[in-house]
Amino acid sequence: MLARFARLWIGLFIYGLGLALIVEASVGVPPWDVLAQGISKQAGISYGWASVIVSGLVLLAWIPLRQRWGIGTVLNGIFIGLFADFWMNIVPDPVEYALQLGSFILGMLLVALATGLYISANLGTGPRDGLMIGTQRVLSWKFWQIRTMYETIVLAIGWMLGGQVREGTLIFALGIGYLMQLSLKLFKFVDPQAKN
Repeated sequence: MLARFARLWIGLFIYGLGLALIVEASVGVPPWDVLAQGISKQAGISYGWASVIVSGLVLLAWIPLRQRWGIGTVLNGIFIGLFADFWMNIVPDPVEYALQLGSFILGMLLVALATGLYISANLGTGPRDGLMIGTQRVLSWKFWQIRTMYETIVLAIGWMLGGQVREGTLIFALGIGYLMQLSLKLFKFVDPQAKN
């Protein structure tokens, strides 16, 4: 159990670093963050509260999928943001476009790696990851197809609500699903709710 908790915490910590690199790159944010920005603008609330609302809605979608939550689900919702704040005070703020793009891509790779690491601890997935894993179980599609579907949908809705979309947003939406599939395979993740 101690090894699983270590895997969870290391994954969340690395995820925070990846997210900080993405945000500091200033070439776009991931689709779920575009959605939160759009909700924030339309509802006149802070980005943080909009992100909490998105997480709550996503968790409601777990019900028909019969997806189970765990301590990792709760820790994900709380600590990824705190770790990202920690790293944003450390990582450099790239000014040249090539460095910005490099920072973004490195951040995306770290997010994918960290996701496979903390999900494979089997202590509960993050809200969005659980939605995708549960949907994969129901539809039997490849993980990257499920992820790309959801990323594209929330990107479109977020953009229509006024969220910021740039080239990094598109790169993330099209690439993260496949990278996460590779990461889950690397860490030998097996869905504990999957039928044998």
